[in-house]
Amino acid sequence: MNEQSTVTERVHDIAARAKRAQRTIARENRARKDSLLRAIAAKLDADCARILEANAEDLARADESGIDPGLRDRLALNPSRVQAIAAQVCATTALADPVGEVVRGGVLENGLSLTEVRVPLGVIGMIYEARPNVTVDAAALALKSGNAVILRGGSAASSTNRALVESIRTALTGEGFPAELVASLDDLGREGVSALMRARGLVDVLIPRGGAGLISRVVEESLVPAIETGTGNTHIFVDESADLDRAIDIVVNAKTQRVGVCNALENLLVHERIAQDFLPRLAEALAPKNVVLHADARSYAVLHGGPARVVEAREEDFFTEYLSLDLAIKVVADVHEAVEHIRLHSSGHTESILTSSIESERAFIAGLDSAVIMVNASTRFSDGGEFGFGAEIGISTQKLHARGPMALRELTSTTWIVRGEGHVRG
Repeated sequence: MNEQSTVTERVHDIAARAKRAQRTIARENRARKDSLLRAIAAKLDADCARILEANAEDLARADESGIDPGLRDRLALNPSRVQAIAAQVCATTALADPVGEVVRGGVLENGLSLTEVRVPLGVIGMIYEARPNVTVDAAALALKSGNAVILRGGSAASSTNRALVESIRTALTGEGFPAELVASLDDLGREGVSALMRARGLVDVLIPRGGAGLISRVVEESLVPAIETGTGNTHIFVDESADLDRAIDIVVNAKTQRVGVCNALENLLVHERIAQDFLPRLAEALAPKNVVLHADARSYAVLHGGPARVVEAREEDFFTEYLSLDLAIKVVADVHEAVEHIRLHSSGHTESILTSSIESERAFIAGLDSAVIMVNASTRFSDGGEFGFGAEIGISTQKLHARGPMALRELTSTTWIVRGEGHVRG
């Protein structure tokens, strides 16, 4: 038996165990699931020192390999971040349980009663890169919505993820649930990912979350249905009617508040009538934060020699999700040119317009086809937690099943309940 066959058998065994375990939570009541989540949060808090110890191992390996600062930020934990992760699990208990929710229904002319109700998806496979918080968010959301979850995190976070999953599984058994409701494939490498993508019939849906390469591989190769979460090549367009002081605050926040996340700003478009005034002021605000400006010819002419570091932009810069202190800038003639630029370069994640013109706002919204479109707000608000959904499992950029921030409701499907009184079809 070759190594791949062995890995496939192990993955299929894990998936089969998860499928059996899922039945124990599928129809569980809300109180019981919420009690479980509180136990998980308490265990994460109690295990903080052990989790940070494991995270230090990952960070040491990352530093040796020369990891990008933005990616290191995604990986790094500290006591406050562990507490925030645990608090997010607790916060999920305040959210309505989607399972059993009546979506629609009625009574037909023949007397048949129809009710469409929400049910769990089943076994969710989660493939993601080195973000330890995703391990916990995915587990909490899956369990609250009555699902089992199989996790495959990035190798850079292997020690941290192992510690987190151990805490979660201990809490599961302590609350009388099977540990198999949350499983990890981190020890099985790329072969484990391949086997997971072929586990159709055992795994109900795959959700990839990470860079373009990871997402493309899953979408293109998986035999298991996948929900595509897009990379975050996000845009802000500063219209000629924008409040420039407010616009500077929004752009600085969107770019620098946390750079290594998918809703951080990567592309800035500026109306030509305000470029001479706005861009130098923006450069002054970004310079102390060490943001590198990748400027097109028109913006370079304004910014060159100013306080911020400026380089001449290449076309590929406008397609790039930097996840770093880099920002692509282009001067455009109007909202219509901004829309055309975004439609060509966007990953379909999040776009924002800063304007006081209702006409520009309408043209921007009508012209785009992204999962989230904002008006006068930082792209950093494109987040399930900020939307009031609790923790998110990802932001879907596709159009089937789910779009935008995915939380509890998006981890369910529906079943039709049909009630009759001896009805037969003639």
